[in-house]
Amino acid sequence: MAPDYNSKIYLAGHAGMVGSAIMRRLLLDGYKNIITRSRTELDLTNQQAVRDFFMQEKPEYVFLAAARVGGIQANNSQPAEFIYQNMMIEANVIDAAWRANTERLLFLGSSCIYPRMAEQPMSESALLTGPLEPTNEPYAIAKIAGIKLCESYNRQYGTDYRSVMPTNLYGPQDNYNLTGSHVIPALLRKFHEAKTGSQPTVTVWGSGSPKREFLYVDDMADACLFVMALDKQCYLAQTKPMLSHLNIGTGSDVTIAALAEEIGKVVGFKGKIVFDKTKPDGAPRKLLNVSALQQLGWYAKTALPDGLTEAYSWFLQNKSSLRC
Repeated sequence: MAPDYNSKIYLAGHAGMVGSAIMRRLLLDGYKNIITRSRTELDLTNQQAVRDFFMQEKPEYVFLAAARVGGIQANNSQPAEFIYQNMMIEANVIDAAWRANTERLLFLGSSCIYPRMAEQPMSESALLTGPLEPTNEPYAIAKIAGIKLCESYNRQYGTDYRSVMPTNLYGPQDNYNLTGSHVIPALLRKFHEAKTGSQPTVTVWGSGSPKREFLYVDDMADACLFVMALDKQCYLAQTKPMLSHLNIGTGSDVTIAALAEEIGKVVGFKGKIVFDKTKPDGAPRKLLNVSALQQLGWYAKTALPDGLTEAYSWFLQNKSSLRC
């Protein structure tokens, strides 16, 4: 049964890019009983604090969008924090949800759970079939653990915990700090600063040849509500007890070079793009097979140029308050 408009919904990670998009969508759809806690109000890595919160609030539905996230540089420099914090967050929330008799939970993962050289496009069945991309292995391991936590509680306790694996996300509330951001916000900021500073070139990490898939974050929020609302039997019919996650993406990808050119157009940068081949590329390609979700009836709506335009507009409106 899908949540009704008065159901008590806990949105973990409401201040982040994905969480804030889910919040916008919940409010737009008319949900009235949404519970949130800031990081200072509730430390999700603190098991007792999370248990106390769940027993007090008794949420009926949970969106688990809270996570420690970052780009290649952040993952490489802080691997212990990425694996520890993400595993603690998901373990504490999933277990507390079971203890509080939460009716349904949606865990948000990442496409980095798949092997580095997985067959493209990557289907859900590629999970655990090969070595992971070394640059983000700790984060990927944590997200795999989250999927398996949901599956284990479902198998042992009959819970209804679901997992979705989005491709690379971008949009409002993204992280524009160059030491920890993903490729789109990093490039939007670089191109903007090059334009405003009349710089002749913009340097992009890597060779430009890797291909990536990008999903506008409001489309991700739409998919999360779609999956959360699916009838349980419908969800189970499209998944398996030990392979229960669903991919979320657009079904198409672009090279980093083509992405940089598109961002240059959106920003209005007229200079030259230079690729620094001494920097890591990451995985050569990361395209998700989204046929399972499409068979259930969901498709992405936002084209990449339109999404980039919206993301840049948000950056321009908020850059003075960003921690850059």
